Amino acid sequence: MSDRLAGKITIITGSGSGIGRASALRFAEEGATVIVNDIEKGGAEETVGLIAEAGGQAIAHQADITEPDQVEDLVARATRDYGRLDVMFNNAGGARPESTEEMTAEAYRTIMELNLDGVFYGTQSALRVMLPQKSGCILMTTSGAGLGAVLHLAAYGMAKAGVVNLGKSIAAEYGQYGIRSNVIAPGPMGSPGFMDWLATIEGGRERFETEIPVRRLGTPEDIAHTAVFLASDEASFVSGIVVPVDGGISSQYPTPQFALPDA
Repeated sequence: MSDRLAGKITIITGSGSGIGRASALRFAEEGATVIVNDIEKGGAEETVGLIAEAGGQAIAHQADITEPDQVEDLVARATRDYGRLDVMFNNAGGARPESTEEMTAEAYRTIMELNLDGVFYGTQSALRVMLPQKSGCILMTTSGAGLGAVLHLAAYGMAKAGVVNLGKSIAAEYGQYGIRSNVIAPGPMGSPGFMDWLATIEGGRERFETEIPVRRLGTPEDIAHTAVFLASDEASFVSGIVVPVDGGISSQYPTPQFALPDA
């Protein structure tokens, strides 16, 4: 254990699995007390158990981030149990690939509520606690789809692009009150769902990884390490930025690929 986040009270949404769970574990390793939020109670409790086994401090709180009242209760849990909130990591989200012309209004709203509205509710509730404190750090998870177009993810990309603007807006509006805001943009992760999709393509993983400059898929831990830095006092002058954690994908100019002639 280190102490980069010692004494910091942190909420991480969607931390019952994946990036959220990895971040909760790393935050606890660095000394933070973590309120583990997930819509699935079992996942949140499992994450808390893993943190406890490693000697960290955490509690589980089940809440649906698309419901404003539930988000307010989540943030109130921090102030009720610990008297403050230092870090709000709005991480929960999810994609639903679908062609734009076939997407129903209901499916569109579901995507927007989960990936944008929920982030706004978490940010707004956290601000109401952080402003009287005159301190706080807000983190948000966007996506590469929020930085550039991805086929069949128009609505998801719209929502994630909104997260980017929200993160910058909060930094500009509330920096004078001691509140920082930053956005993390994960690249392709080796998640079960993504790996299942790659398995449907001959040589899928190998072919995909050759398009990534560092030649590998990302891991939840890659995102967690970045989040720890941004939440720490080491990043006290870092606010209003978007950090692509994508193995260099966003550094490339998207030109068509073609085979060179034999020498």
